[in-house]
Amino acid sequence: MTGVAGRRIVVTGAGGGLGRDYAMLLAREGAQVVVNDLGGARDGSGGGSAMADAVVQEIKDEGGEAVANYDSVATEEGGKAIVQTCVDAFGGIDGVVANAGILRDVSFGKMDSAAWDAVLQVHLYGGYNVIRAAWPHFREQKYGRVVVATSTSGIYGNFGQANYGAAKLGLVGLINTLAIEGAKYNINANAIAPIAATRMTNDLMPEERLKQLGSDHVAPVVGYLMSDESTDTASVLIAGGGFVQRVAYYASKGHQFDHVATLAEMADNWDKIIDMSEAKEGKQVATSQS
Repeated sequence: MTGVAGRRIVVTGAGGGLGRDYAMLLAREGAQVVVNDLGGARDGSGGGSAMADAVVQEIKDEGGEAVANYDSVATEEGGKAIVQTCVDAFGGIDGVVANAGILRDVSFGKMDSAAWDAVLQVHLYGGYNVIRAAWPHFREQKYGRVVVATSTSGIYGNFGQANYGAAKLGLVGLINTLAIEGAKYNINANAIAPIAATRMTNDLMPEERLKQLGSDHVAPVVGYLMSDESTDTASVLIAGGGFVQRVAYYASKGHQFDHVATLAEMADNWDKIIDMSEAKEGKQVATSQS
């Protein structure tokens, strides 16, 4: 195979915005797509089948193959049901785009446990639930592609989004480990931080900026990461308005103490410790395999 032709791919949160564009592009390129969407509002309230059904119909009208799924990613049962929909409809599963998300923005001082839990359940647990259900299929067939939706709010922080940022950076931690554990099974796991005009961002950016950030610019990046040709794994990409860049962790040269340092010695050497002028990209070394 080449590209994504013939691949069976689940896209969560695909009833609108970025997820819709991902599903549409993948289907145009020959993938068989499960369009998952709970049909809720931006904050996760409500629900229904109309959004997922509409995208499936668009795909079919263009000659593509797709089925709808309305299960919630926020539960283990929902994750299993989403993957099973793909297996039942297309005979297996080759990829997961974990895109589903909600917002419950509030400053940290005013945040309650309900807002914290709701966002982590959909984003972080949602990614886990669907990918975990697909993982045995990937291992058995020695092929799998995973793309999770992270965010610059997780990478850099953003006022009022402690819950969202924590969940989004948690997904980066997830794909970093999946890349290590999946390497011998030809499973690649990557993250995309989209910058796009969607209902999730339409009141967070100036209107002029939003006009430059069509969500269709991000879809080709996701499509490539899901393809047979892509060998990237554990990469984090920021994409928006036609611009794509990779983000990575770098470590300073640091300072080696030959004894337990005093606070005064720590203070004396602090500038050396944090000096990034000779920084190099850091890579985790796997210590075990299973």
